[in-house]
Order: sequence, then structure tokens, then C-alpha cells
Amino acid sequence: MIQAADLPDTLAIFPLPGALLLPRARLPLHIFEPRYLQMLEDALKTRERLIGMVQPCPKRGETEALHSIGCAGRITQFSETEDGRYMITLSGVSRFRIEAEVSGFSPYRRCRVNWQSFDRDLGRCEPDALFDREQFLNLLERFLNFRDLSADWEALKDAKEELLINSLSMMLDFELEEKQALLEAPCLATRRETLTTLIEFALRGGSQEEMLQ
Repeated sequence: MIQAADLPDTLAIFPLPGALLLPRARLPLHIFEPRYLQMLEDALKTRERLIGMVQPCPKRGETEALHSIGCAGRITQFSETEDGRYMITLSGVSRFRIEAEVSGFSPYRRCRVNWQSFDRDLGRCEPDALFDREQFLNLLERFLNFRDLSADWEALKDAKEELLINSLSMMLDFELEEKQALLEAPCLATRRETLTTLIEFALRGGSQEEMLQ
């Protein structure tokens, strides 16, 4: 397990819209662009093998802008295809805050980061004492039926609350800013409340702009 002292001050950044990574969760990725193949090769040479997943934050005149908070993942699995692409798995380690982008000669982006606000990310699985599984799964079933999606209900019934909430936060199709709100939730209970609100809002047919007003 990575300790706080092992976390680097500078991190390779992979800005990928809609690809949310959370601590202690796993994110499969398909790497094929030359700059990110180089990023993967460089990360594998380090002891920590960390890559920072960050949501782009498009602003007028700033097409390269990033959200200030992302999540670092450790490369725990990778395999190469015959044509030189890679399938990898990132295991979420800790969230971080971007302090500044680092200039240099690497083809991918690198940022100086701060980990201090996210000490709990490095600990054990986080509980959610107020989680009502039956009520939540009933709401989820309505949402999946509404979106014409299926699920392994036995697995959902047995999954620990952190795995369930974080996996759904990562997999369900929400807008970029909604994904960012799930990432920035200070604790599991807040993330569950945010996820519940997003599901309920989707069932009412609302728009993101209405919800943010």
C-alpha cells in the first residue's frame, strides 16, 4: 500500500472527459495515443507507477483548462495488443489538488500537486452508517429501467457500500460537472447523497443547468 510519504510532488496527468477514478476503485483504460503510450512507459519506470486522472474544465478561450482536483491511480495491470496499444487498470490511490502545470519536454502534461486535503483516501474502506441499501437499490432499479440498462442485482446486493457507491459513480453516465461533484465529495456519505440526487434528478427529466441554479 502506498503511504503519504511515497506520493510524488509532480504527477503525469491524463485529462479524459467522463473517466472518473476514485480511491480504492479500479478504472480500465485503453491507451493508444503516442503521448500517452510514452506516459505509460515513463510511469512504469517509477516505483509508485502513478498516473493522475483529471477532468478537463473547458472555459472560453482556455481549451486546455483542467479541474483543480483529480485522483491518482497506480498501474496494477497492463497488457499489450499486437498493434502496440495497451489495456491497463488503474487502482485509485488518492485525490490531489493541482497547484501548477510543469513545463518541459514530455509529450504529455505534468503538474505539481498537493495531497494534503485527502489523507483519508489512503486509509481503509470508508463506511456509510446511514446507507439504506434497499431504498437505494429500489431507486437504482427505476433509473436503470428508465435508461434501459441491466445490472447484476445479486452482486449489487452483496457489495460493500463503498464499492457499490464508488463503482456506480464511476460507471453511470453523468455530465462532466456531475462526475466532478462525485469526485470532490468529502466523504462516502456525501458522495452517496450526491449520487442519489443525480439519479432522482435524471428520473425527473431535469437538465444539468436547472440543477446547478
